[in-house]
Amino acid sequence: MSAQKFQAPAQGPELRAALVQLRPFFTRAGWFSLFASVLVLAPSGYMLEVYSRVVDSRSYGTLFWLTVVVLGAYALMELLEWARAEVMRAAAQRFDALLSTRVFDAVFAAKLRNVPGGTAQLLQDFAKLRDFLFSPALLAIMEAPVAILMAVLLFLISPWLGWSAVVFGIAQTLVALWNERRTKQPLMQANQKAFQAQQYADGTLRNAEVIAAMGMLRATHQRWVQKQREFLNLQAQASESAGGFQALGKLLQSTLSSLLLGLASWLLLNNELHGGGGMMIVGSILGGRMLAPLLQVVAQWQAVIGVRDSWHRLEALLAAVPKDPENMALPAPRGVLQVEQLMAGAPGSPGVIVRGVAFALQPGEVLAVVGPSASGKSTLARLLVGLWPAASGKVRLDGVDIFSWDKAELGPHVGYLPQGVELLEGTLAQNIARFGEVDMHKVRAAAQAVGVDALIESLPQGYETVVGPGGVRLSGGQRQRIGLARALYGAPTLIVLDEPNSNLDDEGDAALARAIAQASARGATVVVITHRTSVLGVAHKMLLIRDGVQQAFGPRDEVLAALQQAAVAPRQAA
Repeated sequence: MSAQKFQAPAQGPELRAALVQLRPFFTRAGWFSLFASVLVLAPSGYMLEVYSRVVDSRSYGTLFWLTVVVLGAYALMELLEWARAEVMRAAAQRFDALLSTRVFDAVFAAKLRNVPGGTAQLLQDFAKLRDFLFSPALLAIMEAPVAILMAVLLFLISPWLGWSAVVFGIAQTLVALWNERRTKQPLMQANQKAFQAQQYADGTLRNAEVIAAMGMLRATHQRWVQKQREFLNLQAQASESAGGFQALGKLLQSTLSSLLLGLASWLLLNNELHGGGGMMIVGSILGGRMLAPLLQVVAQWQAVIGVRDSWHRLEALLAAVPKDPENMALPAPRGVLQVEQLMAGAPGSPGVIVRGVAFALQPGEVLAVVGPSASGKSTLARLLVGLWPAASGKVRLDGVDIFSWDKAELGPHVGYLPQGVELLEGTLAQNIARFGEVDMHKVRAAAQAVGVDALIESLPQGYETVVGPGGVRLSGGQRQRIGLARALYGAPTLIVLDEPNSNLDDEGDAALARAIAQASARGATVVVITHRTSVLGVAHKMLLIRDGVQQAFGPRDEVLAALQQAAVAPRQAA
């Protein structure tokens, strides 16, 4: 039996495809920007009308109605600004709904496959892109058509005014480009240093007990301070450059307003200004409004650069980790495990760790995998549950390649306990239930199977006890037994346990052996990787690996007898 795969139609880059779906939001926001920016001219119109109508006619009624109209224009302008912000906030929410799951899955998959980018930094990049959709920088960019409109009006008043504004607009753009060139490198280095400092701090906190016990606190603190200083120096360097360019941009805007006013006066004196003397002030206002979006972009240029870099990193990640094709739903596995001439190493590494391993197990059989340290046993465990791909050969469960099986579909039928047991932040019940729907009957059954039920009940909150940051601290053996309960939750068909008794006492060892025997009795296929012989009594078959190569496989007693004979032979020869 093999899984049929249905390929989705070929698409372009996923980020661009998501933005295409946001086009209606951008269109509405663009219209709001256009109308709101036109209403910015209301004060100029009010001033001209007051001078031309009210002052000459001395009409209180005209003044009253002009004031009512301009106040209405102000209110409408603010309403349009608010509506535009809300539309773009809705666009950000839509963007999050389209891509958040995909990005999270891609980061998770990249971490498993050792693909560059499998870090929380990419999740922060996605949040930065999402938040940029309703940021002042993007809203300023959306006003670019309005800036063109203002330029056209200036040309209608006088080509001299129009070309002067264009020259200053080009200068403003050059300031922005120069700003990027001067700040790009220090900003990139500052971000790298900040990430390294955070990683170092996290590692220090994880090893707090070792650091405190051996008097390493002062040395580790000095290293952290050094990393922080490097980050702060680079950040200060970038900020100083950005601040200077921002000031230069404001200077250009202020100079343009005064220049246009003076130039318009000169044109008026030479009878070359269309519209009369009132156009002097209007031209000055139009010039300022023309450069306002550019000035806002320059002020937010660091955010623009940061979003651009985040975009490139996310695009590279999504290209490196394509979306998994949709698979045909498969029936629940029975537990027939076939390993076919397996050769594999760590993803992204050219080295081969497992070489030519091949065996088969039937439902209900228990396999004990033994061998010296660094012989490839943990790599084999990851291959058996489909975490790592094989360079050649296959791991098949009921005839299906387990690596290509949809993990969301297969996961409830698999129990896995890695060497390093980590519990996620949440209650003990949630951890055992794998953070799905908590079925307390199944939770208690799994806890009782590994003999941890009494321990949990002895805690003040029982199964509702919270672990993780701010929660109860468990010993290594306690975490391992909770992890065992999690692996057995829901009676999975395939169970792979990597050194499950490394932190267990004799009582825990006995509970583990009983749990394995019970799982075998109900038809589960169990693979136990171990250095200790306590679980060999419940194993049906045995696999010996040395240097990644299969040395022996078969019924437990036959393999043990062969190993004993091989150990005795050299002594007899001597």
